[in-house]
Amino acid sequence: MERPEVTFTLAYIVFVFCFVFTPNEFRSAGVTVQNLFSGWLGSEDLGFIQYHIRRTSITLLVHSILPLGYYFGMCIAAPDKNLWYVNSASEGWQLYFTFSVALPVLSLMLVLLWSRNKWGNHPISKNMGAHALPHSSWRAVASAINTEFRRIDKFATGAPGARVIVTDTWVMKVTTYYLHVAQQQDIHLTVIDSKQHELSPDSNTPVQILTISVASINPSVKPFDIRLNSTEYGELREKLHAPIRNAANVVIHQTLSDMFLDTFKSHVEANQIYSLPSGQELEPCIGCMQVSANTKLLHLCQDDSEGEGDCQQCYCRPMWCLTCLGKWFASRQDQQHPETWLASRVPCPTCRAKFCILDVCMVQ
Repeated sequence: MERPEVTFTLAYIVFVFCFVFTPNEFRSAGVTVQNLFSGWLGSEDLGFIQYHIRRTSITLLVHSILPLGYYFGMCIAAPDKNLWYVNSASEGWQLYFTFSVALPVLSLMLVLLWSRNKWGNHPISKNMGAHALPHSSWRAVASAINTEFRRIDKFATGAPGARVIVTDTWVMKVTTYYLHVAQQQDIHLTVIDSKQHELSPDSNTPVQILTISVASINPSVKPFDIRLNSTEYGELREKLHAPIRNAANVVIHQTLSDMFLDTFKSHVEANQIYSLPSGQELEPCIGCMQVSANTKLLHLCQDDSEGEGDCQQCYCRPMWCLTCLGKWFASRQDQQHPETWLASRVPCPTCRAKFCILDVCMVQ
């Protein structure tokens, strides 16, 4: 039987992780800093910059209290450790208590320092000052950003703790403790990385995540990276005035079918190989006529019945390349329910025998 302190420790670690990184379940339940302190934070639409100055400050304070919350929780979960009386606790717990008390105290002192001069010492305010014209102030820049943020034609994507926002003049990235801001006319954008995921946690569909570096010619503005779904790449480019350089030579899939094609290929390459009979030669793919046909449909899935929705044996010779067969497979899917694509069956483009991804074999 597990001890109460072990159970509490594991539960608290999970809680802290979810509270800091905020999965959808916590966000839906309202267990976020933004929701808990919404009355003090005010409206993001009315004062975008001021909202995030307050948000980052209160987030730092709340997160700094979490270690102390663990200590008081352990006082209840493990009464035998005498943690209520710090002097009688072990040396390790005394050090932890000192650290957990000092952390919020130092954080409070830092926030008080930021709040001086009407929040003029906050890192976000100083970032605004880097964009201010001579004889102007950070508040003028903040006012301009607030005005553009209220417009409905801005580009915005990402979770609340990692949002990317692009207006007519500004490129911004919201993080837990900071707000990156760069002026469009000063930046160079470069695609530096791409990651393909077979399933998105939100939609159960393939997803390609692009990482784009934003570097400003303004030496006071630190470079930062933005991440977004490749399907949003076209919309982002429409909002940007500067071109995006593809330094990593990434193939960007801007449609769901493009992303599914990569997933389709990876599944097929893991299937059984079809050995071409001796004397038989591969003909050009009848779909594109550009490459040789390199796929063969074999009834390999574990489905022995012959119902209407079941796979069937295809007797066609290799006639299609993998890319064209994958495009055919995607074109026959319900576009409103992409989560069903991988498990679906489609008719052979030649003989109409139904097959699934498990039945597609590469020709050797």
